[in-house]
Amino acid sequence: MKKNISAFTRIELVVVLTVIFAVLVAVLLPFWIRAKMTALSMCCNCNLKQISMAYRVWANDNGGQYPAKSTNGWREIAMSGKAASYCWTNYALMHSELGESTIILTCPADNRSPAPSYATLANTNISYFCNVNANETSLTSFLGGDRNLSPGPEPADDYGFSPADGRGADVTLTTNDTKICWSLKMHKRHSAAYGNILFGDGIAQIPGTETLRKDWQGYFTCSIATRGTNTDGTTRFITYSTDTMRLIFP
Repeated sequence: MKKNISAFTRIELVVVLTVIFAVLVAVLLPFWIRAKMTALSMCCNCNLKQISMAYRVWANDNGGQYPAKSTNGWREIAMSGKAASYCWTNYALMHSELGESTIILTCPADNRSPAPSYATLANTNISYFCNVNANETSLTSFLGGDRNLSPGPEPADDYGFSPADGRGADVTLTTNDTKICWSLKMHKRHSAAYGNILFGDGIAQIPGTETLRKDWQGYFTCSIATRGTNTDGTTRFITYSTDTMRLIFP
C-alpha cells in the first residue's frame, strides 16, 4: 500500500521564501534606516570638528581672529551685510587649514555635492552656515552648523534659512527669536528634525529642536566689531558684546 507524501512545489517554496523575506525587510528596514541616519549625522558632526580645527589654526596665525574679522575683502563684505552670496569665501580662505579635499564642507545627508576643488567652490557645495561675529573668546556662541536651521515653530520640508539655489541668506537672530527649529532635511530621527551645531569652543553637538530652544539665550555670548574712523583718518574697530548673532547661510 503506497503512502501519499506531500511536499512543497517550487511555486509554493518561492511564495514562502518571498513572504519570509518581506517580513524580515519590514522588521529590519526601520533599524537600517535609523542606523544609516545616525551614521550620516555622526559623519557630519566629524566634518564640523575638522572645520573647528581649521578655525583654530587660522586664528593662531591671524591674531586670534577668524577669517570674517581678519581678512581684507571678506571682512569688509561681512561687515557690510552683503555676505550671503559670499558664504563660500569664509571656507575658501581656510583651504590650507581644511586640507586638500573639499568633501568636509558637504554633509553626506545633504543633497549638495562637494566642489572638485577650492578654486571652484561655491555656496552650492557647502552644507554649513557660519557666524561672522564668532571669535575664540565666545566659547558658547555658534561658530557654525548645519544649513537646515529653520525659522518658525514647526519644521518645514526644506532647508530652512538656506535657499536651494545657493544665493545664501544673511540672518540676524536675537534672544527674542525663540521660534526656530531644524527643518526635516538632512537629519531626522523618529520623524523629529535634528541638526549639528559647532560652538566657539570647538565642540560639535547634535541638539534637537527642543534642546536648541531651551538653551537658546545662553548661546548669545558673542561679540561684534563695528568699523569707525579715527581723527587721523585711520580705521578703527570697536568690539562690544551683543545679544544677537549674525549667521551666514550658503
